[in-house]
Amino acid sequence: MIRERRNKEKLASYYKKFMEEGIVDPNVHPWVAESWLRCRAMNLPHETMPKIHKLSREEIAEHQKTHEFIVKYVDGLYEQSKQHFNIHNLSMLLIDESGYVIKNYAMPFFQRIIEDIQGMRVLEEDVGTSSISVAREHNVPFLMFGPEMWIKDSHSGDACSAPICINGKIRYIISFFSLDQNDLPYDLLLSLLLTMKYSIEQHMAMLESWTINRIMMEQLPVTVYWLGKDGAVKYCNENGRKRLDGHEHLQDVFLNYEHIPIKKALKGVPTQRREITWITQDRTYEDITTVMPIKVGSEVESALVLSMSIEDLKTTIAHATGYSSRYSLYSMVGETNEFLALQHKAGRVARTDNNILLQGEPGTGKQRLAHGIHQASPRAAAPLIAVKCRNASLQELETEFFGADEGEQQSAGKLELAIGGTLFLDEVEKLPLEMGDKLAEALTHGLPPVKKGGAPRMFDVRVIAACDSNLKRLADKGLFSRKLYELVLDTTMRVPPLRERVKDIEVIAGHILVEMSAQHNLPQKRLSPEAVALLLNCSWPGNIKQLQGVIEQAFFHTPGSIIEAENIKLPGDKTLERSWKYDKEAFIAAWKSAGGNISKLASMLDVSRVTLYRYLKKYGLGPKSE
Repeated sequence: MIRERRNKEKLASYYKKFMEEGIVDPNVHPWVAESWLRCRAMNLPHETMPKIHKLSREEIAEHQKTHEFIVKYVDGLYEQSKQHFNIHNLSMLLIDESGYVIKNYAMPFFQRIIEDIQGMRVLEEDVGTSSISVAREHNVPFLMFGPEMWIKDSHSGDACSAPICINGKIRYIISFFSLDQNDLPYDLLLSLLLTMKYSIEQHMAMLESWTINRIMMEQLPVTVYWLGKDGAVKYCNENGRKRLDGHEHLQDVFLNYEHIPIKKALKGVPTQRREITWITQDRTYEDITTVMPIKVGSEVESALVLSMSIEDLKTTIAHATGYSSRYSLYSMVGETNEFLALQHKAGRVARTDNNILLQGEPGTGKQRLAHGIHQASPRAAAPLIAVKCRNASLQELETEFFGADEGEQQSAGKLELAIGGTLFLDEVEKLPLEMGDKLAEALTHGLPPVKKGGAPRMFDVRVIAACDSNLKRLADKGLFSRKLYELVLDTTMRVPPLRERVKDIEVIAGHILVEMSAQHNLPQKRLSPEAVALLLNCSWPGNIKQLQGVIEQAFFHTPGSIIEAENIKLPGDKTLERSWKYDKEAFIAAWKSAGGNISKLASMLDVSRVTLYRYLKKYGLGPKSE
């Protein structure tokens, strides 16, 4: 607070009157008066400076280390203004938010040597009324004249203090104190104080912003380099440091440095999201790279490089979009004893780390059950990686499961993507014998190290395998890997066909209708009693998958809210088959009902996939991935 010059003799008389009679003169500044009254209530000595609480030498050293960034900056400000401090016999203190002196500059404070001052606490309860305590209490700069201070020994000089704030909160206090008997040039003093205050606050704001940005850069799965005009690295994050391997310049590490668009950026030409190959002596990085020029005014002074591994990017996207559980155990519905026993067992098994073998006819819901088990397990936050097993070449399958690491062609396999989570092997019986052995070996003992002398690559993965046939029989006949069979045999669960849980058909059908309504944002529909009776009389050879196809088709072909028996086309009913062959609208409706899934549509229409592809081409529709 900027104040007019006061008559110090009058101020001294006000001080004496208060000390002797306890009376506060109306001319005393109200903030000073309030402080005097508090000091009197605390029985603080006022003649000479009392013994003040002080940090130990070790604590002082740690204190200064904690605040070294701000200390270094204030050091620079002081050096630029040192002549003013010398001319006017000013002492300057840098104080933390708790009232401890971090560092003393120039002349001694209260006639003490520098070593005595640093580490002292200078709060109101320590030294009484001062510009420091008032500035701290009211969060404003404050000029205090000598006789207003609580300690009489300080009355020969004046003081002014200013809080250093970030987001309205006091972080530091900077304080000037004069021991000079002569009047000070207050305008100059206050101007210097406020200049320092705002300069420090701006510096701290930038420091805070830089700290936040630095933390972000360290945590992001991105390689970051900040390069000076000469190409030297001014900053890099942890990923960048790993690649630099102790070097200070990118060109010392990357063999193709001239082909990386860094020099273009230093000439003012940006490069955004370009596929760049970074080649070192040891390995090659395939990245999506952005290089941006940093200008000061119109001049390019530096360049910022942001580079993310293409494979890491693929993995991140995969985790965010596809490799997660879509169903819970409670998305499976039923009321029969067979179903409830299965659901209960799944819940118990999910909490263990056992590998699981799910056996059951096609369409019984093994995939949904696998998703539910993963979601109910301690691994739920980790990825669920599903693999549709197939009879392919050994090389193709090895690449799919184990990835590729051949020069510039690097990719993570499904096994690596599943680390910490669940690997779901759908239709596992189709996996070739040799591949089954290799997969079992990798799951048990890991893969050979990438580099000579390294440790084997181990995989913390839970396996859930689904099989449409008797896997034991296949293993006994030598048609399936015995090693993989024994590995997934920890827990075996039989998923019953729909014909063994007829009483669940109505419940399942109703649940499908609710899901359809929510998925397509359409009004809910329900089955009439006649429609339910029709469903109950069907054998459902395709199980729940087949039932779902029929219900979905009926959902889209029923104009009202009640699905009647005539709206349902059961398996083997040729009415729908005949209609879609010549009616484009009927085919499109069936296509939408199947969600663009070829297998589901083939089951609904009871037709081969080859025929479906012909009609898809005819009507200009494209299949979705399954």
